[in-house]
Amino acid sequence: MQPSRNQANASRYITPEGRTHLSEELSYLWKVKRPQVTQAVAEAAAMGDRSENAEYIYGKKQLRQIDSRMRFLTKRLSELIVVDRPPDDASKVFFGAWVGLEDSGGNLFRYRIVGPDEFDLKRGFISIDSPMAKALLRKTEGDEVVVSRPNGTDVFVVTSVGY
Repeated sequence: MQPSRNQANASRYITPEGRTHLSEELSYLWKVKRPQVTQAVAEAAAMGDRSENAEYIYGKKQLRQIDSRMRFLTKRLSELIVVDRPPDDASKVFFGAWVGLEDSGGNLFRYRIVGPDEFDLKRGFISIDSPMAKALLRKTEGDEVVVSRPNGTDVFVVTSVGY
């Protein structure tokens, strides 16, 4: 289960796949995980003294975490905007784009710009709220991009844009 993040200033955009993932997580928590934990808490409560019953105390804590995540997902899903089509000008970088980059050392990178709820660096998904994505927006193939990072400034060239 992912921890809730402060989403006060986060973009509300999400890909259809990202919305499906969040909906599936909410469904799993409601239909599978919560009933399992509720059953375990009931069994632990039946054992007697609850004040020294570690299974009962841990189970109640788990239920609070599950309920908190479900509240977050329900609220977040209601405010998200699903972006399910490419932009009118597919030669420019916008939400949902796969962007190929080359740094000054000749290293190649490929990122997809997604919503803050679905970023995953292992898969190459970066949040539209990240400094990299903000620098890439509206760029086209061949454009130079300067990205401010905590360890300094990096320069990249856009090698490809696709949707």
